[in-house]
Amino acid sequence: MRRPAVAACLLLAATATVTPVAVAAPAPAPPPRQEVTEVRGTHPARARPDAAGRQVGLVRDRRPITGTRTVLPVLAHAVDARGGGWLKVRLPGRVIGRAAPVRAGWISARGTRVRTTAWHLVVDLSDRRLRVWHAGRLRRSVRVVVGAPSTPTPRGTWFVEENVRMPADRAGGPFALALSARSGVLQEFAGGPGQIALHGRMGVGGLLGTAVSHGCVRLDDAAITWLAARIAPGVPVTVVS
Repeated sequence: MRRPAVAACLLLAATATVTPVAVAAPAPAPPPRQEVTEVRGTHPARARPDAAGRQVGLVRDRRPITGTRTVLPVLAHAVDARGGGWLKVRLPGRVIGRAAPVRAGWISARGTRVRTTAWHLVVDLSDRRLRVWHAGRLRRSVRVVVGAPSTPTPRGTWFVEENVRMPADRAGGPFALALSARSGVLQEFAGGPGQIALHGRMGVGGLLGTAVSHGCVRLDDAAITWLAARIAPGVPVTVVS
């Protein structure tokens, strides 16, 4: 796509003494809900909530792969001196041939529709697991394949740009959740902008629980199919180590 569980172990020594192995603390539960906004029309993204603010990006109302509406997580609200409403949003990642936009910017609230999502995905690179949260409760935890050391899965807070049903002959099927994250190593990959995705293992393989991908997160077919039926554009995705 252009994208061993850590457990408490006991080591039995020859002397029959038991030594616990250190375990990384689990990531805290994400907030139970996240505001998102559906964008209608093209919106300049600005450095501050004002039409005179410096433009730091451009948000189009349709996504390039599926043509679905652009949906962005909302980080803050503001009102300018003229009474106009503004939303601070996470921005889509870079496209081929253009500089990467900043991670967030302000867009006019006019021509948007705000709602909430209860879903939040957390990829833990340490134990190579995806944890699926809904309304503040852990719904599912599955082993995944993450990026190799030379092409790591980028850490940070991202979001799902598109939910893509993959053609039967396309590697990475049967589904892909294309993220706002972009590879920090591959500026272009398979005709795309080095976009990171959560996708299946069809045609790409990889043993679950290993770090061998180009940066994407690979799931087994059952897990990605379950996710694709529930996760819409705008859902936050946090990648932690």
